[in-house]
Amino acid sequence: MTCIDRRDVGLLLLRLGTGGVLAAHGAQMLFGWFGGGGLEGTGQYMESVGYRPGKASATAAGLAQAGGGTLLALGLATPAAGAAAAGSMAGAAAVHVPNGFFAQSGGYEYAATLGLTAAGLAVTGPGRLSVDALFGHAVNRGWMVPAAFAATATVTALVVGARNKRLRRQTEGEQDPLFDDQEALFDE
Repeated sequence: MTCIDRRDVGLLLLRLGTGGVLAAHGAQMLFGWFGGGGLEGTGQYMESVGYRPGKASATAAGLAQAGGGTLLALGLATPAAGAAAAGSMAGAAAVHVPNGFFAQSGGYEYAATLGLTAAGLAVTGPGRLSVDALFGHAVNRGWMVPAAFAATATVTALVVGARNKRLRRQTEGEQDPLFDDQEALFDE
């Protein structure tokens, strides 16, 4: 066995930080911890942004974040954990896309950062300071990376696509005014 190097320490820090944030956010969604809405509040929010049924969507997103985040932090089943977390963050980013990129404007910057970091960890692997390494990488095989991303991409595309279709149907027939003061013209 070779000694631990700075790459392993760096991966540990990335896993602990990203996994911890994801796990905490998932706990907000599932249990209402850390000031979160729990399944009821998060379910209502999910409904309001087009993910239906809301409670099932909140459960799926919460499990992907809490479970994926916990597994990432531990460095266990890293391909599946990272892919699940990345898929959940892709769903979150879809909600924020209309607000632009930067988080200060309500954009998707934060969700994209967490998702890309989780995806990067899934591809790179957990390093030697991990439960995967302790168990001989039994659930961290090379073939698991494309399999996990294929499954996650399929589910994410279906869920986000259904949401987008629902939102388009809601706004069909609605037209923005051609001019800023168009409504004022008709009120006179």
